[in-house]
Amino acid sequence: EGQFGGGVADTVPEGHQIKGVSSLYNASGGISAQWIKTSQNAQEMEEAREVALKALAEKLPAENLPKLDRPAHEKDLLNLYILTDFHLGMKAWGEETRGPDWDIDIAEQVLVDWFAAAIAASPPAHTAILGQLGDFLHWDGLDAVTPTAHNVLDADTRFQKVVRVAIRAMRRIIMMLRAKHPHTHIIVAEGNHDPAASIWMREFLSSIYRECTEINVDRSADPYYCYEWGDTSLFFHHGHKRKPNNIDDVFVAKFREEFGRTKFSYAHMGHMHSVHTIESNLMIVEQHRTLASRDAYASRGGWISGGDASCITYHKDHGQVGRVTIRPEMLNNEDPRKV
Repeated sequence: EGQFGGGVADTVPEGHQIKGVSSLYNASGGISAQWIKTSQNAQEMEEAREVALKALAEKLPAENLPKLDRPAHEKDLLNLYILTDFHLGMKAWGEETRGPDWDIDIAEQVLVDWFAAAIAASPPAHTAILGQLGDFLHWDGLDAVTPTAHNVLDADTRFQKVVRVAIRAMRRIIMMLRAKHPHTHIIVAEGNHDPAASIWMREFLSSIYRECTEINVDRSADPYYCYEWGDTSLFFHHGHKRKPNNIDDVFVAKFREEFGRTKFSYAHMGHMHSVHTIESNLMIVEQHRTLASRDAYASRGGWISGGDASCITYHKDHGQVGRVTIRPEMLNNEDPRKV
């Protein structure tokens, strides 16, 4: 307890835990100074951050969107626009990776151009789902490191600019979807690169579109998501917690009612940047590619895969009925990335 009149733990602020104690002893053996090193409890810090973000989002003005006169649409169709592992803010140098360059300017152009092309090529469905499956941002705070292992990442720019571009691009994409589809459902899934960013993006979008009945944002804090469309159920998870070969029972357990009411079930995942499809007794599970170029880490590790993204069309009565797949080099007949 020393000269401070209480236990060391009594001096620790709420929400912190002791990492170590350094003491300076005088000639008589007594403590003349003491330093207590603490760190915030990870779970409490995450909970506090989520509460703060929700409070901030509630103060944002709602988007006042005018009604649109849209062309005729097919009321039984849904278009699912899959976007995963986009890694906005990542830097890739083609001479190092033997692949296309990637930076924040290239990424924004690829993103907007891809959605413009996919929306134009997809059928006139009543509902659109923006299925953002996680790792939309390459890192999750001021330091360009992975949130859990703190591995140093190849970053192109400052985090505030990444946030600015992310918000601008998402709002632009949502307006593009709204111009075609009478209803848009938005999923911003938790990823392993951006668990906190997915929280503030969900809260931000749900706040500014709260007055627009045509746009719905899934605010679930659970990293497993579901959407029911007639006899079709769609499930979503990034892939950092469960893998394609053992995720079907998790979805059924979490969404028993939705699964039980439907005849056709499809699960969508990302995380590994490569294609992997499994048909189990319960559903078809599909792991998707990314539009992003590979970085030095992937190149040096020999993880080489193609890049594309798909818009998948579902019918209320018949499940999957169509698909449009677009690669970056197909956009405007010119790849916006240098090769």
